[in-house]
Amino acid sequence: MINPKYLPAILTIVQEGSITAASKKLYISQPALSQIIKHVEEELGTQIFNRKARRIELTYAGKLFIESIQKIQQIDHNLHAQIADIKDEAVGHLRLGISAEREQQLLPLVIPEFIRKYPYVHVSLKEGSSAMLERMVLECECDIALVTTAQKRSSLDYTLIEDDKLVLIAAKSTELAHRFLDGSLLDIQEAANESFISMNKGHAVRLIQDQLFEQFALSPRVLLETHNLEAAKGIAARTGSVLLMPRSFVSDASPDRARIHIYPLRHSEFNYKFFICCRKDTHLTRYEQDLISIVNRRMQAFRME
Repeated sequence: MINPKYLPAILTIVQEGSITAASKKLYISQPALSQIIKHVEEELGTQIFNRKARRIELTYAGKLFIESIQKIQQIDHNLHAQIADIKDEAVGHLRLGISAEREQQLLPLVIPEFIRKYPYVHVSLKEGSSAMLERMVLECECDIALVTTAQKRSSLDYTLIEDDKLVLIAAKSTELAHRFLDGSLLDIQEAANESFISMNKGHAVRLIQDQLFEQFALSPRVLLETHNLEAAKGIAARTGSVLLMPRSFVSDASPDRARIHIYPLRHSEFNYKFFICCRKDTHLTRYEQDLISIVNRRMQAFRME
């Protein structure tokens, strides 16, 4: 039987991508980690890592092994969650995934209320792109994630929090702003000759932007790419550029509002959808269910402001 103490080390090696990185994270020597791999492979009777690859890669047997570990972790999580509910204890650890933009927008509204209600639940934040956060939920590195996505994964449950509109932001110095009044309903083709500030690849807005460009055969000049929506808005306003972004991220009280025009787009099928997601096989604790309720309520209040 495989020693259960070896399982976290194997998972860390996979997550970090190398024995060296895993060794540093776990404060375990590389030879000790190599011995753990050896013990596991001897117990299984097959290799779980491809030794010939430059970066750690799982064999087919290794992938099955990792999937089994993750299922065991999920069963353990569900067991503790169900026992906590039976005992009616509000004590635990919540791993919450969220993007940097949503963290700044939403957490100051959500976390204080949650902590007041559940002072003995430790919350740890996992930051990343929506695609990364979905993967972390699937791999049991994260309990709940707040994601913006169009491509739903079949193994996850999604609760729609917000169906935001994607708008085109244009500096007042652009030709577009001279042709159309602020607030005019536009087709994206009207901005074909403008310079765009773009989000980095993998960002939810970038995924929608790429789909729009492909559908309408557009290849405009991209002046700059960034991961930060707020920075992108300020740069577009000051460089005579345009930018696609969710309407909820553009406040009429923003200092940049006087420098830009905001154009809603006709392409409603490309809306910016915001979800809470978790694994389908997970048991949500009472405090996890309450967190989802708090997020829902706070987002509704935020939209009404």
